[in-house]
Amino acid sequence: MVSSKLKVGIAGFGVVGKRRRLFIDQHPDLATVAVSDISFEKNGIADDGVHFFPDFKSLYSQDIDILFVSLPNHLAAQATISGIEHGFHVFCEKPPGKTVEDIRRVIEAEKHHPQIKLKYGFNHRYHASVIEAKRIIDSGKYGKVINIRGIYGKSSVIPFSGGWRSERKYAGGGILLDQGIHMLDMILFFAGDFEEVKSFVSNDYWNHDVEDNAYAIMRNRSGCVAMIHSTATQWQHRFRLEVTLEDALLELTGILSGSKSYGEEKLRFVPKKDGSIVGSFTEETTAYLEDNSWRDEVSEFASAIVNDNPIESGTSTDALRVMELVYKIYCADSQWQQQFNISHP
Repeated sequence: MVSSKLKVGIAGFGVVGKRRRLFIDQHPDLATVAVSDISFEKNGIADDGVHFFPDFKSLYSQDIDILFVSLPNHLAAQATISGIEHGFHVFCEKPPGKTVEDIRRVIEAEKHHPQIKLKYGFNHRYHASVIEAKRIIDSGKYGKVINIRGIYGKSSVIPFSGGWRSERKYAGGGILLDQGIHMLDMILFFAGDFEEVKSFVSNDYWNHDVEDNAYAIMRNRSGCVAMIHSTATQWQHRFRLEVTLEDALLELTGILSGSKSYGEEKLRFVPKKDGSIVGSFTEETTAYLEDNSWRDEVSEFASAIVNDNPIESGTSTDALRVMELVYKIYCADSQWQQQFNISHP
């Protein structure tokens, strides 16, 4: 029965909100009781008993325990803060807001409500290929990370879920903030913080007031160098991340997604072996055919609430770190920074 479960409200019931609900309602400790979306013309109750509203603020007067935030970037931090202040546990999708200051305001609210669990949806961390790559890196068996190279691209700035992503006043940024943030989060996950950043950022192709291409090269204190190309001019969608360790290469390609457009998810492991001048003669490739990332992400959040455990991954600190890196990349291109008057993180 719903009364014995944690009651969930979903702010933003588009593609992502609906997908979240699928896994919320599959969980034995959770049940969706209310949703909001601008597509609803008025308040009402669906056939399954779930209340619906056109304004997400209506959710704050509902009898809920958890708020899932799947709203446009300019509303994400506001909704998260309000949820925390109303005593709800909050799960917010990426990005955490439009700006670095947005997430800093969230963290201030979080500090005043230490009993609240707050988690951000950095979903790629829960993909099987990423989990295995992280395990190999953390084992230390193949040495430290020397360098990372990544490309994450799709064919437009505006996806199927709405045109607001092409407008700076709503989105705050373009392809880097919307999609590239996932790859930046994985780079931080694998190699730690990066202090030195060089970049080129442009909107020369689609001519929106947000970027359609961002090229960055970064270096951290341990000497690891990471390169990323986040692009909305990739005519065949691509995900590829190479992690070079002292004694092995990890190559992640494809990512299982709702669109199925990034190809089969694979992790290729190449040992250094004896350093032959023609490279290694062996490799091992694992293909992952099932995506349980959304289920596992929701389950971890529910477990943290039910068992009063700390959030393991996707904390507000994680969100702040990756948002700061996004804005370091924006500001490292002085022309881009000046054109849009972007503040340093």
